[in-house]
Amino acid sequence: MSAKARAPRTSTRPPSPPSSDELSQEFYRRMVMIRRFEERAARAYAEAKVGGYCHLNLGEEATVVGVMGALDDSDYVYTNYREHGYALARGIAPERIMAELYGRSDGVSKGWGGSMHMFDIASRFMGGYGIVGGQVPLATGTALAIEYRAGTEAVVCLMGDGTTNIGAFHESLNIAALWGLPIVYVVNNNGLGMGTTVEQSSAEPELYKRAASYRMPSARVDGNDPAAVHAAMRVALSSARAGVPYLLETMTGRMKGHSVVDPARYRSADDTARAQAGDPIAAFATRLLERDLLTDDMIAEIDREAIARASAAAAFAEASPHPDVSTLFDYTYATAVPNDSRRLPGDALFPAPPRPSAAHTEVMA
Repeated sequence: MSAKARAPRTSTRPPSPPSSDELSQEFYRRMVMIRRFEERAARAYAEAKVGGYCHLNLGEEATVVGVMGALDDSDYVYTNYREHGYALARGIAPERIMAELYGRSDGVSKGWGGSMHMFDIASRFMGGYGIVGGQVPLATGTALAIEYRAGTEAVVCLMGDGTTNIGAFHESLNIAALWGLPIVYVVNNNGLGMGTTVEQSSAEPELYKRAASYRMPSARVDGNDPAAVHAAMRVALSSARAGVPYLLETMTGRMKGHSVVDPARYRSADDTARAQAGDPIAAFATRLLERDLLTDDMIAEIDREAIARASAAAAFAEASPHPDVSTLFDYTYATAVPNDSRRLPGDALFPAPPRPSAAHTEVMA
């Protein structure tokens, strides 16, 4: 059944006027908190306290808070592996997020997810995914479940620009448009898919235009302006709740390499300098200063508070216990599965055969 044949949902959150002064101040606080948390996470990685891969939201803070600030508590969020900032903006405590990076049992996924695989059902934060685009079909399936149950929630599926080149991206948008699913696909275009520019990897580098193939509304927005992202996201969510999925492209910069261990030697000095000069936090602070919504003293105090909270999160993570090995398989499946293997590394694949008895050995002799 096509989207046109379906009754539209009642939007629970229509587009709003421009963000209030108080909301702008709150956006700034959240952006600074994400920045200081990510810097503290990078330090912990360098100290070998965080294992595996670690991808930071440095330079993308405005997009993060603008997108997440538009959601209802009941909405579902799917992200890729660059997820720390989104988890913070969703309201998950920094201590639980940092403990997850450390692989500790007080972490948001009890230490078994790490940097790339956080999951928190209480906040409907449905996980980060290490496979590029792995979240897109799952988010689309969640939107189908909402539509099937006639719910009013929406799904937000976050991804990087490189994800738009995989088959599952196009398949998911196609089915969402055909079935009128309540989902917003958000492409955070930082100009680089790992080390390859968008222009070198996409025949249509204006990625929001890809929605036209599915007659899906779309927009491109300045991802360094949290208020602009927030307003665009509210429009997108209103559309999705009415049964018309939406593609939103946010234009940001990446201030560091693809991951913590990436020195980004593929970038020129000029390109790196431009990224640093486009720091969204500094730019937003300047705007708020000009509007008398912040003072230099307020900026300094916000920064001190964020540094202290990030340091407290690291101390909490350091003190948190490691998960017990006996819990390794606790969350492999939601329910019991026949023949589910619980074999630990080093365990025999099959039980050892019984040893022959002494009497049996004498008879054989």
